[in-house]
Amino acid sequence: MIANEAMLTDADVQRYERDGYLVVGQLFSPDEVALYRDHFTQLRGQGSFPGDLVGVEPSSGDPLKRYPRMIHMHRWDELSRGWLLDERLRRVLAGLLGSDPYAVQTMLYFKPAGARGQALHQDQYFLRVQPGTCMAAWLALDPCDVANGCIQVVPGSHTWPLLCTERADTTASFTDVTVPIPEGTEIRPVIMQAGDVLFFNGSLVHGSFPNTTADRFRRSLIGHYIQGDAQQVSEFYFPA
Repeated sequence: MIANEAMLTDADVQRYERDGYLVVGQLFSPDEVALYRDHFTQLRGQGSFPGDLVGVEPSSGDPLKRYPRMIHMHRWDELSRGWLLDERLRRVLAGLLGSDPYAVQTMLYFKPAGARGQALHQDQYFLRVQPGTCMAAWLALDPCDVANGCIQVVPGSHTWPLLCTERADTTASFTDVTVPIPEGTEIRPVIMQAGDVLFFNGSLVHGSFPNTTADRFRRSLIGHYIQGDAQQVSEFYFPA
């Protein structure tokens, strides 16, 4: 019933329930992807905006300081808000969550050539949703592969409890926390084309590779959602 409304097959839902993530191919058209990519690149070129955790440093040797991520753009940018509430996303999210979603965050990662990756982590550690967990919709704005720093996931880890964090190696990760996983656990790269959307459970252990290319971005537009009947979310995400 819900799967049909969400444009998902029963096999899609079963795969998500087993692995904790699902890629929906070409949910957004090439023209839409180009619009988002150009829009946010232009905004970043204008300097800092509300929600930025750090300022833009155009002359920095650190590519992540030249192109820092953007956060909570939906609070002041109409295009971001429209994407966050897009009906295609809502239908897939409802099919996977089992109820209508409530949007709480937008993010835009530029990840230019030479950028560090992100250590393994769980989004629920930051959002602290109760009851239940959060879910991410991660739109690829560029082709994503291991070389330019695609997402990597630990399939099935959404069934694990919230893990205790430890300090990450900040020479390899732009964030300073990570989670330990058992030796021999599969870590799977998620290869995507521009326009694909990765949906994943907030308890799924995931991170990203560094961008080791000389001239390629790995831009992505991300929304975080909670179940509409959730009672609690971390203060940073409220009000949405």
